[in-house]
Amino acid sequence: MKHREESGAQKTVYEREHENNPDLAPVEFVEPIAAATQELHPDRMKMLDEPEPAPRPTYASREPKPKKPRPQPFKNETELARKKQEEAEARQSAREEAAAQRESKLAERERFRKMMAKARSGGPNGQRKLGRESTLLLEKVKRMVGKT
Repeated sequence: MKHREESGAQKTVYEREHENNPDLAPVEFVEPIAAATQELHPDRMKMLDEPEPAPRPTYASREPKPKKPRPQPFKNETELARKKQEEAEARQSAREEAAAQRESKLAERERFRKMMAKARSGGPNGQRKLGRESTLLLEKVKRMVGKT
């Protein structure tokens, strides 16, 4: 640009007009701003010296935020109700187990009673069947000894 200015090869429209019409007021030539100063503005220099910031992620590349748990207004009451429910279920299962054991003992007693009645009933000549009765009595003794 300096070379062009020194050579004067290019004249602005105003300079040419002034040469053609000497009556016009003399026009001062104003250099363009970029050509006048070769130094950059200090703020511009700071911007150029700073490292480029990391590009901001676009909406599509962002990961979704972890969802916050919804507030539970009756959290304590819910927890208390859950504990009561578990305790009630435990009591119910204990009751059912006890009832099942009771039933099995009753069934065993009834079976033993029937077998004993059959053993005591008279045989062909009206006598008790000691072989059947002895095995049942032996089982009864074993159960009694095993419990103590």
